[in-house]
Amino acid sequence: MSKPLFSKRLTKELRDLATNPPEGVSIEDANDFKRWQLRIKGAPGTLYENEEFELEFRFTPSYPLESPEIYSNGHICLNILYKDWSPVQTVAHVCLSIQSMLSSCTKKELPPDNDLYIKSAHSSPKKTAWAFHDENV
Repeated sequence: MSKPLFSKRLTKELRDLATNPPEGVSIEDANDFKRWQLRIKGAPGTLYENEEFELEFRFTPSYPLESPEIYSNGHICLNILYKDWSPVQTVAHVCLSIQSMLSSCTKKELPPDNDLYIKSAHSSPKKTAWAFHDENV
């Protein structure tokens, strides 16, 4: 009996992350196909240089046709996780996009509508109607 698509894909991605991770990305725990914990380090020369962020990736059997959900200390507003998701994206791509987003920051501050979002947010970030304020990142 063959493995489902999502388990084949995640097996390959995990092997690639373990053998050739993007700079500043490390695996903390990835013992199953439901949840992975990864650590991302801020890029050198940026506002977040050497700061570390722990992220939890949650997968459904619809992965890679459906994006993973990602958790840290809040929901992540990143277009490739929602409207611009494509099955060619990988966990490594998402990590690099998060590093890029962090690298473009010029101030450590919450978004202007953060308090309102927290009050009304769904438990799943995929149920949020995101408004992407900066399409250049």
